[in-house]
Amino acid sequence: MSMTRRDFLVSGVALSAACMTGLLAGAALATAGTTTPGAGVTRVDLGAVRVTMLSDGYFTRPLDANFVRNAALADVQAALVSAGLPTDRVEVPFNPLVVDVGGRRVLFDAGNGEFGAATAGRLLANMEKAGITPDSIDAVVISHFHGDHINGLRDKAGRWVFRNAKVYVPEPEWNWWMDDARMAAAPEAMKGVFGAARRVFGPIADAVVKFTPGSEVLPGVRSLPAYGHTPGHTVFTVEGGTRRLMFWADTTNVAALFVRNPDWAVMFDMDPEAARLTRRRLSEMVVNENLLLAGYHLPGAGIGTLVRRGEGYDFTPLP
Repeated sequence: MSMTRRDFLVSGVALSAACMTGLLAGAALATAGTTTPGAGVTRVDLGAVRVTMLSDGYFTRPLDANFVRNAALADVQAALVSAGLPTDRVEVPFNPLVVDVGGRRVLFDAGNGEFGAATAGRLLANMEKAGITPDSIDAVVISHFHGDHINGLRDKAGRWVFRNAKVYVPEPEWNWWMDDARMAAAPEAMKGVFGAARRVFGPIADAVVKFTPGSEVLPGVRSLPAYGHTPGHTVFTVEGGTRRLMFWADTTNVAALFVRNPDWAVMFDMDPEAARLTRRRLSEMVVNENLLLAGYHLPGAGIGTLVRRGEGYDFTPLP
């Protein structure tokens, strides 16, 4: 097949654009100032803002037809094969993060503590690798009240772990899980979440700061409503560094499934349609505004970049 001069020029422009996109993506990864003080710790230097991703471990569950509510098991398995992952199980990582911003050291979500699977509860050990002591945390900002995000605040003996930290929670999330009438009417499978919220927050209820999603929580930290996973699920942007960061908490669970197929619904989402719309909206925001993305269940370092991929998206962890 012959190529006209116009075809040659058009293809050359397209190739140049593709190369430039790759170069820009590579530059973004290279200039993020990423270091790894130890396994389970990834630090990103953003100038006036320092981000430290901290693994709290992971849990593994068998894959069955119920895990993705609105996709055939064969399609789910095909997506896992495409990502080079096993098809009989899914592994879900836990990634709290610490951000030094505006003169404060802020922990986003607190991990499983002593209450998770044997493969979880690694937050404090990885904080030690990073040179971060629990007493150096000034604020703990919670995205939602599922146990893998709040149980690490208080140990089995009832002791508060981050003794110098003020705790910030989304008001809609607090109102839902701390409602006694709602707890009494909840199905048995959900009562554990209500109980965990009371165990963790009950003794300090008067001191907890409830914020309205959409407001600035702390200097440099803004909240965004991201309802669907839970009634008050909230995500956060961090500003003031060389690049804005979004921590999108549980917007997705398994990236190979729900980042690439954002319309699929995981069994953990309480309002699947609201969660789907949230995934779409936040993914577009991350891509359009070139945000660095951190997620509680994202793979690898748990922090990286997002690009469009077909009808969905692709997440690339920082090295």
